[in-house]
Amino acid sequence: MAIDVDGVSIETNDNGYLVNLDDWSESVSHAIAAAEGIELTERHWDLINYLRSEYIDNRENQPNTRTICKAMSDAWGEKVAQSDVYALFPLDPSKQGGKVAGLPESRRKGGY
Repeated sequence: MAIDVDGVSIETNDNGYLVNLDDWSESVSHAIAAAEGIELTERHWDLINYLRSEYIDNRENQPNTRTICKAMSDAWGEKVAQSDVYALFPLDPSKQGGKVAGLPESRRKGGY
């Protein structure tokens, strides 16, 4: 499979995750998010940037939802509930958020 972004074909796997991490850009995130029915806001970008940083800078770590909630609580200066991050990425903040962030598909079962 592939998605077209700015006239370039970007290869994805059967589930829509990027095959090559280096193909990611903000434009690619917007295209993936649009296909998922998500309009990206500043909070989406905070979560996307956190997931990318964890993967790239922390030995390919893909945090679970509980860890994401704690990190976003620190970033936003307020208590963030699981429902808050699911409002951003309804199919699972760690998995759907990772997809929009251009990260490889997580094989983890998710949640806590």
